[in-house]
Amino acid sequence: MTDGAQTEKPTLRTLAQATGFAVATVSRALSGDPRIAAKTRATVAEAAARMGYVPDRAARRLRTGRTQVITLLLHTEHEFLGFTHELLTGITEALTGTGYSVTVVPDSPGGDRLAPVRTILRNNLADGLLFTRIETFDPRVRLLMEADFPFVSHGRTEFAAPHPWVDFDNEAFARAAVAHLVARGRRRLGLVLPGEKFTFTQHLRYGFLSAVREAGIDHQIVAGVTLDSPRDEIAAALTALQRGPAPPDGYVCVGEVTALVALAVLADTGAVYGLDADIVAKRASPIFDVIRPRIASVREDLRATGQVMAEMLLRRMRGEPPEDLHRLFIPSPRFDVPGP
Repeated sequence: MTDGAQTEKPTLRTLAQATGFAVATVSRALSGDPRIAAKTRATVAEAAARMGYVPDRAARRLRTGRTQVITLLLHTEHEFLGFTHELLTGITEALTGTGYSVTVVPDSPGGDRLAPVRTILRNNLADGLLFTRIETFDPRVRLLMEADFPFVSHGRTEFAAPHPWVDFDNEAFARAAVAHLVARGRRRLGLVLPGEKFTFTQHLRYGFLSAVREAGIDHQIVAGVTLDSPRDEIAAALTALQRGPAPPDGYVCVGEVTALVALAVLADTGAVYGLDADIVAKRASPIFDVIRPRIASVREDLRATGQVMAEMLLRRMRGEPPEDLHRLFIPSPRFDVPGP
């Protein structure tokens, strides 16, 4: 019987007959076992896709105790445009052919961040967790380490015990942003930081303050708002600065949203972008390629971040030690400023 004529639901045995591999080999290949040759895994994955194979999760869960599910705890309001799309795309690309699917559970940094984690652990709803917006002593990390439950965080903590993480070097970004503005002749720089409890806040602050002090220039960390504040509140705070006696002539923006707000505030207060003030920003989307005036930017590749996080979680679930599982993405030293 050909694949096209097949009417019964394909099984592991069906895939084994179609590929010529043993059932055990097919099963391990679908689970992403690195002991199975990459070519074999690709062959099995292609046959599974062609034949419409869908794993029987209920049976597998009874047999192995695994759910074949990875859960992403996601704060949906971000400083980046397209954060969710880019991160999820990277995660799903990494999970292709592994038999794992990803579920998304909302995470609110202002709420009980442990509640969804406890629910997942108590009800065995996932085999591993991915999560973002990491705090310096994140309670989710502490709970998962105590439970010896596989996870990877998007960001670092200050716990002494090692844990798997993937991060972007925000200190290096802040230093590079200040250097770019100083090279443009800017002498009074402004910055809107994330909330105090987040680890990347400390990295951004240290990089920014170190760089402005080394350059001997004035600076202003905008008070009363954070990256998570409503956009109108950020705009009001920046407007007050611009209308003050010594407005910033350069802004370091941690994401696209803040950069666009800053650009609007400059226009609304009569400042001429590129003459009275400049902006440099961290971005995850190509939005600045089509925005005029052009904003200098450096990219954080969130799709690659999602891929590495998912791959790292699979390694952790296979038993690799946490001290071997971390990745720091280094920003490009060159800010992207498209030509006219």
